[in-house]
Amino acid sequence: MRRLTSVAAALVLFASAKVVAAQPMDVATDHHMHVHSPEILAMLPAYCESPLRKRPCDPAFVNPLSVADALAALDAAGVRRGWLMSTGYLAESALMGPVPADAPQRLHAANAFTVGQARAHPDRLVAFIGLNPLTETALAEIAAWRADRTASGIKLHLTNSGVDLRSPADVARLKAVVRAAAEARFAIMIHMRTSSPDYGREDAQTFIREVLPEARGVPLIIAHSAGWGGIDAPTLAALGAFADVIAHDPMIAKNLWFDLAQVYRPEATPADRAAFSALLRRIGPERFVTASDWPFAGDLRAYYEGLAAETSLTAAEVRAIGRSKVPLPRDGKLPRLP
Repeated sequence: MRRLTSVAAALVLFASAKVVAAQPMDVATDHHMHVHSPEILAMLPAYCESPLRKRPCDPAFVNPLSVADALAALDAAGVRRGWLMSTGYLAESALMGPVPADAPQRLHAANAFTVGQARAHPDRLVAFIGLNPLTETALAEIAAWRADRTASGIKLHLTNSGVDLRSPADVARLKAVVRAAAEARFAIMIHMRTSSPDYGREDAQTFIREVLPEARGVPLIIAHSAGWGGIDAPTLAALGAFADVIAHDPMIAKNLWFDLAQVYRPEATPADRAAFSALLRRIGPERFVTASDWPFAGDLRAYYEGLAAETSLTAAEVRAIGRSKVPLPRDGKLPRLP
């Protein structure tokens, strides 16, 4: 009965605030975008047909879009800057089965492509290299980009990399990669959700206890707000673990952010949306940043308008999230929050 009462109260909050927050979102930075390199596009058919994948690839995922398309999407939505995440980690994805012999070369070429696009558009794009933290070449790939100031961060995708946060060996490798990235002053974007069917609170607690301290003062951004897009029970459980720890020790989140890439989808229930918004407010809207996971988001203006409409936040909170931006250490800016 107590749970039903709390859910009902959250729904009332959601319904009453929806009209207040339903307005265009003025977005300064899209913190999560993708453009495949030619090397990754060439291997996508094999990746998508792999029997280890649980579902077909989204058509948007295999569409050979260009950086020009990404910039046009930003322009159409009035977004000034985009963080471009290399999909190089797909070359070494655990979902491929046996990793191709040339996977490290494909991964590096994909990272070079992404960094090159940011170098060509320094006022519009920020480059994050991609890698698999479980591979023998992960630390070498970080070292290879350490001197290149156009490379601003690293992107880790734990599902694609086959990371199990309940495996001490996997956690040890992940910690080493996060530590090396922090030492190189890279910002760190992590798709934290794993393929474990019961992913949730336990995994988040392990991450907070074991991995987060290794970031050592550089920004660490949890992609999809601890899920993998959408709002469901595992996402809420993982995000709830962060909320509990931050409430007890706010300083643990000093350099921690959560992105909103593909979080809001039409299939999410009103109860799940209300629960997510309650956690967002509990953690603090200033800890959440605008992100779309383009091209999955499609039209960026429509995505961000939908995001604003589906939150149970005030108009002021929606504006604050829209204007949020994570400082990049390699730009000489250290993250500071009020």
